[in-house]
Amino acid sequence: MYYKENEETNVVEMPIHHGVGTIVRRKFFPGSSQLPIKMEIWELKPGVSEGSHTHDGDHALEEIYYFLQGSGVMWCDGKDVPVAAGDAIMVPPGVDHGFRNTGTEILKLVIIWGKPAQA
Repeated sequence: MYYKENEETNVVEMPIHHGVGTIVRRKFFPGSSQLPIKMEIWELKPGVSEGSHTHDGDHALEEIYYFLQGSGVMWCDGKDVPVAAGDAIMVPPGVDHGFRNTGTEILKLVIIWGKPAQA
């Protein structure tokens, strides 16, 4: 047995963490995968952002962002980090972060997140 989905399956559009505009989210295998992670592809039009936020305490998450297309800026722990296709950023729990599409085309990325392993 196997499961197959594509970018047209499970699509929603919504603002995220009080950012500017709406982000197109393509969710993969919600309810099917038993892994302790989630994976989505996000698309942001120029000027759209994910708002600044932190995952800590009982809601601690580690996130990996892999940028597929476009360019933008990600802020992590008060630092602006330019991002473009081919870049990956890992954000540990407790780090304030967010990002914005500063380019002229769609900013497309894969985001993977899950609860970190207990030390």
